[in-house]
Parts: sequence; structure tokens; C-alpha cells
Amino acid sequence: MELQKQLRKISPADGYWMEQSRKRWNTVAKPLHSLGKLEDAVIRMAGMKRRVDFGLDKKALVIMCADNGVVAEGVTQTGQEVTAIVAENFTRGAASVCMMAQVAGADLFPVDIGIASDVPGLTRAEYKIARGTGNMVQGPAMPREQAEQAVLTGIRIVEELADEGYDLIATGEMGIGNTTTSSAVASVLLGCDPETVTGRGAGLSTEGLTRKIQVIRQAVSLNRPDPEDPLDVMAKVGGLDIAGLAGVFLGGAICRIPVVIDGFISSAAALCAARLAPDASDYMLPSHRSGEPAGGLVLEALGLSPFLECNMSLGEGSGAVAAIPLLEMGLEVYRKMSTFDEIHVQQYEELM
Repeated sequence: MELQKQLRKISPADGYWMEQSRKRWNTVAKPLHSLGKLEDAVIRMAGMKRRVDFGLDKKALVIMCADNGVVAEGVTQTGQEVTAIVAENFTRGAASVCMMAQVAGADLFPVDIGIASDVPGLTRAEYKIARGTGNMVQGPAMPREQAEQAVLTGIRIVEELADEGYDLIATGEMGIGNTTTSSAVASVLLGCDPETVTGRGAGLSTEGLTRKIQVIRQAVSLNRPDPEDPLDVMAKVGGLDIAGLAGVFLGGAICRIPVVIDGFISSAAALCAARLAPDASDYMLPSHRSGEPAGGLVLEALGLSPFLECNMSLGEGSGAVAAIPLLEMGLEVYRKMSTFDEIHVQQYEELM
């Protein structure tokens, strides 16, 4: 099985290099631990990369785009056709995240992994798994084989980016209805009622939210996804964008490249990846706490604490690219600031 072969390549981040990075931080001429989570992120990246000194010169934003058959159940404010429209905007630099990524210095890589129609300038046969998924209240969203192929596609994209010298990958998605699929996936993997993890998405009314919760309950009851089998969960109540992003997180672990989680949908994919290969979570960095109800719950399940609290729920990778300048600021201090020895000041000591 090709996926299992890929998963066997994943090993934990290296504790030796994390300790060397921690020692380097302690020599930097500032109060100990005073950059908080930024220091922790640099230490973790040193363990991922197996190097005490490294840069983040090339940054990529991978945006998985796909449609979801559950839209037919009236769980969204807009129609399915919006997925293709926004995906095309990615290719023209005209979407919200395009402007944000430009500021963060990240190159965009939108991927049509499952849009219902083809998008000129975007759709590539080698990445496209299907034209959307099935309606999960009528049966599984997709065959297990498609979910696995989507995961493998995400892995392959990261391998290609690694070959091009990318140092950091941010994750994003676009797909009308994907907060419904993400909530379904999260409810199964976290073992909680759909109401706990389901929000309004892109602006549902109270009536619409109630229907969305009912649809998720119906889909989970009908398909009975196995919470111990993340591939089964993604196939039955997930989406191609979620499966593709899960592959991106796994690819980061395989290639030893940090991968930044965006919001709720991205974090649901990260949770799937971590359940497939627990060591993959060593290569994940948080960005923000999503405005969706389950945003914090999923990050807690991954053992991660967000850098930002902006009440964002845009998706597209917006939170992930917003965190990139913070990571670069921390790394800049780590690499370039004078040491205590260089300025002839006694080094701070840990106080017990």
C-alpha cells in the first residue's frame, strides 16, 4: 500500500537539535524566554530541520480547492459555483489571501483537487481526483481509494516543493460546504456531538446552523465512520480538500519541512494526518484560533497553542500567512542578535 510506505518515512523531530537551538536562544542578549512562543517555534523548527541555523527564504501557500456534494442539503449561504470563481481568483492574484501572501512573501500554489468544474489556468489532470464529492447524507462522500489518492497527492505536492527549495509551507483551502465536512470529521475524531464543533461558516442564519447540525448528525449516523481509521472518516464524511491537506501535513513530516496550520478546516486535516502518523504533529505549526467553535478544540487535541487571536474565519490560508512574519521576526532575532559575550554582559541564568 503506497500510503503506508510513505507513512513509514516519518520520524519524530530531533530532540538533539532542539536542545542546541534552546542553548543558542539562551546566549542571545535579552531576558530569557522573553519572545515566548516565537522562541518555541524556532526551537521546534530546528528539530524538524535537524539544524541549529536555518532560514525561511522560500515560503509556499498550498490551497486545496474542492467541492462538496453535501451543499445540496442547503448547509451554505452560497452556491457550489463559488468554489470555481474564487479558485480562479487565486490564479489572478485577486483573492483576499493573495494580498496577504504577498506581504508575507509567500508564493501561492492553488490546487484543483476536486472542483466540480475545470478552472482555466488551474486544473491539472495529475492533481484532480474527482469533480466534487457525493452527498454524504446519501452515502459516503467518496470511495476510500479516492481519499487515499487525495492524501498521496498532497504528499507529492510537498515533495515537489521540497525539490524546489521551499523552507516553509502554509496551508489553505477553498470549497463551499467544507465547514460542514470539517465539522463532521472533527465530531468523529474528537468523539463529540456535532453541535459542539459546528459553526455558522460563511454566515448561516440560526435556522441554517440548526439544519447544518442535523445534516452532520444524519451523515455520521448513516455512514458510521470509524474514529480509529482517519482515512475512513475522510472518505465517508470528509472532502477532497481535507484529504489533500492531510497529505500536505504528512508530506511536511516526510520532507522535514514545517507546515503551518490555518484555521478550522486546515486543523481538521492536520488532526487526520496526526491520527494517521502521530509523529507528523512534530512538523506542524499553529497560526491562529479560528472563529469556528471547534478551532480551539482541534488545536488542543494536537497539543498546539495558536500565535494569534484575531477571530478570523476567512480560510484560504489567511491565518497561516498572517503568522509567517511573526515566525520570521523570531528567527531574525535568533540568528542575528548579539550574544551576551559579544556585548560583554553577564548572561541571564535560569531561576528556580
